[in-house]
Amino acid sequence: MHGYIPPQRFFPYLSWTQIQHMPDKDKVVVLQPIGAIEQHGPHLPLVVDAAIASAVVGKALSALDANIPAYALPTLHYGKSNEHWHFPGTITLSAQTLISLLMEVGESIYRAGFRKFAIVNAHGGQPQVLEIVARDLHQQYSDFMVFPLFVWQAPHNASQYMTAQEKEYGIHAGDAETSVMLSLLPDQVRMEEAVTEYPQGLPENSLLSMEGKLPFAWMTRDLSRSGVLGDATVATQEKGDRILESLVDGWVQVIHDLYTFNPPLTQGANEREREEP
Repeated sequence: MHGYIPPQRFFPYLSWTQIQHMPDKDKVVVLQPIGAIEQHGPHLPLVVDAAIASAVVGKALSALDANIPAYALPTLHYGKSNEHWHFPGTITLSAQTLISLLMEVGESIYRAGFRKFAIVNAHGGQPQVLEIVARDLHQQYSDFMVFPLFVWQAPHNASQYMTAQEKEYGIHAGDAETSVMLSLLPDQVRMEEAVTEYPQGLPENSLLSMEGKLPFAWMTRDLSRSGVLGDATVATQEKGDRILESLVDGWVQVIHDLYTFNPPLTQGANEREREEP
């Protein structure tokens, strides 16, 4: 059941008494991998984001210093994927459902005595939802440190293997994701079905963009007939191995930093906390 997660770091394998008597629970890092079940073009399975979140967290925990207490919850395979819902097979939660689910998971983790909760997300359609959850949980429990994190924002070397066009527009089922899936689940990748498709008709010489500081709302079918945004045809397992290795190294550092993180509380904040009912 633990999959990529080392069994000694798989939260569900603990008993309630082990959790009750666990020392220094306020320093323990609890990780919630989350992905999606959504279309990734004709060549990739629906499980891409959930697989990458699971693998990166699991392999990072395997490489982590054994003296750092960190545990992974079971991966949440469903996410907010409504941008892909015109493509058969996509399963999506509403933003409200995902918020409620993660809020209740976080509340349960807090109630058990843990104070560091990291949501490790590999799906680009839901970071804003996770940021809302993190802020609301921290508002509810002022000593609860919640981290809304994105797998691909940890240090990694993928850009050195990508063309300039791919780095700009290859955001879904393109070279990087296909290469990583060739490394993780090669039998589930159908390279004979791989395509190249980039969005057409984007505004030129405009401050507005598909993603970035000033984005516009879009659905995947507005930008792609195949469901691919990028060049999947140039993906290789060798690239995937190297990208995955660098991601794992980056996440070992991230988990270390989560463990050593201390909240930046001012004296004024401490005084206000004592005054609040």
